[in-house]
Amino acid sequence: MATYAIGDVQGCYDALQRLLEKIRFDPAVDRLWFCGDLVNRGGQSLETLRLIHSLAIHSTIVLGNHDLSLLAISTRREADQRKVNADLQRVLFADDSEVLIGWLRRQKLVHVDRTLGFAMVHAGLAPKWTLTLAEARAREVEEKLRGDGFFKLVKNMFGDKPAWSPKLTGVDRHRAIINIFTRMRYCTPTGRIGFDDKGRPGTQKPGMYPWFEVPGHAPREMPVVFGHWSTLGLFMGLGVYGIDTGAVWGGKLTAMELGPELRLHQVAGRDLPDGAANGDE
Repeated sequence: MATYAIGDVQGCYDALQRLLEKIRFDPAVDRLWFCGDLVNRGGQSLETLRLIHSLAIHSTIVLGNHDLSLLAISTRREADQRKVNADLQRVLFADDSEVLIGWLRRQKLVHVDRTLGFAMVHAGLAPKWTLTLAEARAREVEEKLRGDGFFKLVKNMFGDKPAWSPKLTGVDRHRAIINIFTRMRYCTPTGRIGFDDKGRPGTQKPGMYPWFEVPGHAPREMPVVFGHWSTLGLFMGLGVYGIDTGAVWGGKLTAMELGPELRLHQVAGRDLPDGAANGDE
């Protein structure tokens, strides 16, 4: 029995199939953790969602910014949906779109397994959040995603402001929570996110720190696995494991076997079309 955390797939269905074959995934005994951003850019988002949905009882998923964007687009008029890229349109207008979107709405923003001793987010954690506090913040948004507040939430969740404060309420509070879980790379010690800083450590503006090494951050009760940051590459240290290795940008798709002894498994990502470059967002 093994648990494998898998980095950002972003619609790279062929790479995901190769990875599952490489790890010899056995749904009878193994578990899969997906770090979010299941869709977009890879050209095979529909196939990717269908595959992971078929493995739902064997999988744990946290939502990424691209997944939330798909959920928001799914609520818009057909004319607006026709304006998004062809990869997402195939999901939106598929015969099983309603099933896939409904399933995606039920996924988490953070996952904590205290028996296994690992946690997972898509992007990051606020400096002052313990994992217990992060779970509580996530539940606030997850309840809206799954319930009657869904349409209001996705209509208002886009934007860089406000910075997180426990005093926030309503849509501002939910937007700030979503930004932390799905868009954070760098932040200040007070938790203000540097949205424009996307490169490797050392390229950020003064006063910004990688979220996992902010001075004075709250103790993390267990290691945290995350994705979202392909320019960071594979990162293992400081009690965190970054496993977005840029499959959609021609890099690799990574699975980390979680346990007392960590094992890495990687396969080639998608072949880049001519002129493609790493946008990492």
